[in-house]
Amino acid sequence: MGFSGSDAGGFHWEGFESGAPSQQHPPKPKKPRKAIKSPVARVAVNLLVTLLVGFIYFYFELPALNLQAPDFYVFALLMCGVYCLSAVITSGFQGEGASHYFKFVKKQCKIPMILALVLVALALVGSLVGSVIFRAKSYSELLPVEVGDFAAEVDEISYDQIPMLDKNSAERLGDRKLGELSDMVSQFEVVDDYTQINYKGRPVRVATLMYADLIKWFTNRGDGLPAYILIDMVTQSVELVRLQEGIKYTNAEHLGRNLYRHLRFHFPTYMFSTPVMEVNEEGTPYWICPRIVKTIGLFGGVDVQGAVLVNAITGQCEYCEEVPSWVDNLYPAGLIVQQYDYYGMYHNGFFNSIFGQRDVTVTTDDYNYLALGDDVWVYTGVTSTGGDQSNIGFLLTNQRTKESKFYSCAGATEQSAMASANGELQNLRYQATFPLLLNVGGQPTYFMAMKDAAELVKKYAMVNVQQYQIVATGDTVAQCEQNYLAMLSQNGLVDGDAGLSGTETAEGTIAEIRSAVLDGNTVYFIRLTGSDIFYSVSAVDQTMAVILNVGDQVTITYHPGEESILGGVEIEKR
Repeated sequence: MGFSGSDAGGFHWEGFESGAPSQQHPPKPKKPRKAIKSPVARVAVNLLVTLLVGFIYFYFELPALNLQAPDFYVFALLMCGVYCLSAVITSGFQGEGASHYFKFVKKQCKIPMILALVLVALALVGSLVGSVIFRAKSYSELLPVEVGDFAAEVDEISYDQIPMLDKNSAERLGDRKLGELSDMVSQFEVVDDYTQINYKGRPVRVATLMYADLIKWFTNRGDGLPAYILIDMVTQSVELVRLQEGIKYTNAEHLGRNLYRHLRFHFPTYMFSTPVMEVNEEGTPYWICPRIVKTIGLFGGVDVQGAVLVNAITGQCEYCEEVPSWVDNLYPAGLIVQQYDYYGMYHNGFFNSIFGQRDVTVTTDDYNYLALGDDVWVYTGVTSTGGDQSNIGFLLTNQRTKESKFYSCAGATEQSAMASANGELQNLRYQATFPLLLNVGGQPTYFMAMKDAAELVKKYAMVNVQQYQIVATGDTVAQCEQNYLAMLSQNGLVDGDAGLSGTETAEGTIAEIRSAVLDGNTVYFIRLTGSDIFYSVSAVDQTMAVILNVGDQVTITYHPGEESILGGVEIEKR
């Protein structure tokens, strides 16, 4: 029996059976977008919008307008995209779907699209041409390395040239110094980038101040930063150098006096490494801004070509192909290490660095700085790629000239030497700083300051590079060296008559003796007749000092300096 809605008295929807459309209002047609009728006006508006967005992006992101700078491609592609988007809006696009959109953009934005494709192709080809796979030899030649004789070429350094502090300890001292100054501590902070330089013949670290916050910047920027911090790495003395006119050009600025912005608007095509603060011999602060160039392909072979020197007070800029002799930090330490790694990895070709690995070497995990003459040299160990715990030698590179010397010397890595020094004083729980490499008695020697948990230097340690079981410690550098030379003599590595480095002698009659207990040890301060200088002698090191009296004839061996109290090493009664 059939069933229908009419037979059952059900509802009847007209048009249901015939499939007629429902009685609904049809959608309203989209209102057409109005286009700017004049083609010239459209192009002008598009360009104006693009330039406005480009200026804002350029002002804040500061890309170098240089085909060798990766951030330039981001900037250029962004400008092409902005122009295309503006063209879509000003032309009143009416199409639907992706295909219509693409055809429309292609018609309206032909030039920027072609430019974008050219830039992408140029970047890809430039990267390929500069690839280390094809240019391994060029990468290995970035750092010319000479082989040197350590004992003959590296003099035994005097103690007024040895940095006793590492960066962390310098930061602690700098922060503590600023905290003592009530007129500055609430307004300023010390930046955490302490640059090591040679200043008036002494190794120091220098750091500028920064505004404590945005409000402090707004209220103090008119006068600038009033001082910079200078830390003597030998005596550990901290000086806050107040300036007659404040530092106005720093990374702490937010607008036109921001150092990076100042550089970019003066040198729009230059690429720069991270600027570092230095002071010239007159104490004027400068920013040293190394100019970066790419020497292999389009993006490879990073090197330094001169620097821009920016007066931190006046903002005056000067580009120098050859920097003045007072500049110490032209070549960044990280770049030097990277270039040596290229040399060690690729001097026998790219595929040898992966498969055969014949004579493949790399630098160790860290580096340090050494003051030699009037320059700062970067020191790092060199080891094989096998992952063993020994060095095959070490590298010294001049940060101003990039002169590099490799010294062959098989021995312990820096980390192994630090572990040996820590083990020697494990009952005190002191920790060794990353070592310096010194020539002591003609022997390559790791020198380390031993710090407590408060980052204060308490003792010193010397570890022989070739025989790192030879470890000497002392409360003073002189005592440490004396103990170390005695151990070298016991092991037949030096003549028993080897003298202490950088010392002089004074003879005379004792005119005055004073004593004080320092760090639990009795120290005697002895002044000779006719002199205002006191010589400090520890009773732990020189028991002779305990029985000396005024009027005794003595010979004192000491480390020279300009202070009124000089460190005595030995004292003999005549």
